[in-house]
Amino acid sequence: MEISVRGEILSYDATTGVGLISGDDGARYDFTSAALQSPAVPAAGVRVDFVPEGAAATQILILAGSPTTTGVAGGYASSTDTTVAGFDWQKLFLSFEGRTRRSHFWIGWLILLGVGVVAGWLPIIGALISLALIWPNLAISVKRLHDMGKTGWLVAIPWVAATVFTIIGFVMVMGAAFAGGMGPDYYEDNPAAFFALMGPGVGAFILAGLVPLAFLLWIGLVEGDKGDNRFGPNPKGE
Repeated sequence: MEISVRGEILSYDATTGVGLISGDDGARYDFTSAALQSPAVPAAGVRVDFVPEGAAATQILILAGSPTTTGVAGGYASSTDTTVAGFDWQKLFLSFEGRTRRSHFWIGWLILLGVGVVAGWLPIIGALISLALIWPNLAISVKRLHDMGKTGWLVAIPWVAATVFTIIGFVMVMGAAFAGGMGPDYYEDNPAAFFALMGPGVGAFILAGLVPLAFLLWIGLVEGDKGDNRFGPNPKGE
C-alpha cells in the first residue's frame, strides 16, 4: 500500500523540470515535472501531497489554495503569482531573502543595465529611475552572495571602495592642479609636485572603477554552495 506524505516545495526550475520538496516527515525529496499530477507549474512555498519512493517524490498533487502557474509549458500566471520563465521576478528584484543562481543573476543584471541606459537619456525622471534601481541591484547581489554562503553585507564593498577612491582621486587631482600653478598662491609651476599628485590621483579613479568590476565578476562567476546553506535551499534544486 502506497503511503502519501505532505510537504512544501522548496524550489522548482520550469526550464529543467527539476525541483525539491521538504516533506513533513523531515526528509527532502527530489522530483521532476513528470511526477506532477496536475497541469500546474508549482513555485516555492506550494503545499503538495506526494508518494515518496526512496529519495524521490512521485504522484505529486498540488493542494488547494497553493500559488501556481497554470499550464506546464509557459502558462499564464495567477493574479498573485509573479513566477515567469522558471523564477519569481518580484523576489529576484525586490527581496533580500534566499539565494539566486548565476544565470538568474546575470539576467537580472542585464535587465537593470538596460533600464539604466535608457534612464540616462531621460531628463529628471531618469535620475529618479536610476535611484530606484539601487534597490533591485542590491537585492540580486545580496542573494548571489547568499548562494555562495557569504553574508549580504559584503555588497557594501564596491560602493564603499568606489566612494573612497573617488574622493582620494579628486583630492589628488585638485592638489596636482594647484601644484601646477592654478592656485592663487603659486607664481611658478611645480612639475615634480604636479606629477607626484596627478599619477596617484588618476590611479585612484581607475581603482574606483576596477573594484566594482572585480566584485561583479566574483559574485557573477563563482559557483554557489552545493545543497542547502544557512540562507536557504539551492536554487538549482541540487
